[in-house]
Amino acid sequence: MKKLVLGISGGISFLVFLILLFVINHIIGAQDAQQMAERWSETGNAAQVSCFFAAGSDTTEDTILMFEHGIDSALTEASVVQESENPGARLWTDAYSADGKITLTNNKSSVSADAIGIGGDFFLFHPLRLLNGAYFSGNDLMQDYCVIDEDAAWQLFGSSDVAGMTVYIAGIPHIVTGVVERPAGRLAESAGLDGTLVYVSLETLENLGTSYGINHYEIVMPDPVTGFAYNHVKENLGSDEKAAEVVENSTRYSLLSRLKLIGQFGTRSMNGKGIIYPYWENIARGYEDILTVLTLLSLILLLYPAVLLLVAFVIWWRHKGWTLRDARLMGKDKLERLLERMRARRLSKKKAEE
Repeated sequence: MKKLVLGISGGISFLVFLILLFVINHIIGAQDAQQMAERWSETGNAAQVSCFFAAGSDTTEDTILMFEHGIDSALTEASVVQESENPGARLWTDAYSADGKITLTNNKSSVSADAIGIGGDFFLFHPLRLLNGAYFSGNDLMQDYCVIDEDAAWQLFGSSDVAGMTVYIAGIPHIVTGVVERPAGRLAESAGLDGTLVYVSLETLENLGTSYGINHYEIVMPDPVTGFAYNHVKENLGSDEKAAEVVENSTRYSLLSRLKLIGQFGTRSMNGKGIIYPYWENIARGYEDILTVLTLLSLILLLYPAVLLLVAFVIWWRHKGWTLRDARLMGKDKLERLLERMRARRLSKKKAEE
């Protein structure tokens, strides 16, 4: 009876472990903002790296431009060249953004909202769910575009079907290219998504709104050897340890990273750099904590049946009634008999041919 109870409990523990493993993989797969490297390169030789700047770090578009100019040289030195025959193919792409505030108006209403001023391919890194319309690029020559969330759309127009409509920012007309669904839930709200949010060009935010300065940079680029992309960003953009933090997004949810976080649990949440993380990084860090707890729990659940199996093996070993020497002699005897039968067959076949 005792063995039956232990066996059933061990089986249940292993089943719960498998369920947790599925949940962990589902959570990881749902983090679109952390999966850019996978979307960018099917061969898996790319890395996504983010750099977050402290308030007052004076990071400007010129800072980003100087960093971008050095990327191709670094890749050339690492013998990484473009092999695609597509003339428009790129080895890397990046995005940068700034938090701020902005006011949108039309003939009916006015909305003051949190704003993110973007540069580069921001929406490649953050493929928010579009309810209507399309994204715009921070590389566009025309900077009079915006993407608004559904809350802003309803306040301004009474509908989310408003792509192509015009709003005014400080009296300057801007085209709404799309309406996105704002991530919801307790974690998203705690991460900073608790109010109306709009996305405009960095130029619009700086000139027509209130900008807190560029405080996020993201890049996806080839990673010919592990850590190449991370080290390049850290050495050339995030070298000031107290004013910047560099994150390797591509491996942040790997088993090894989660195991490391178990040892850092508690202390990792302490931040003395004066960095205010954007909502997507806050969400990512929240899921890191959740995944760390789930990983620890899954390891405990796996350990229980493993210990039961080990104990069962030890008990069986002690009562097996034979020794390794017996097994070796038995195996040797069977092998000799097999070889003898094979020789007999060959000899019989040879005589038949004669």
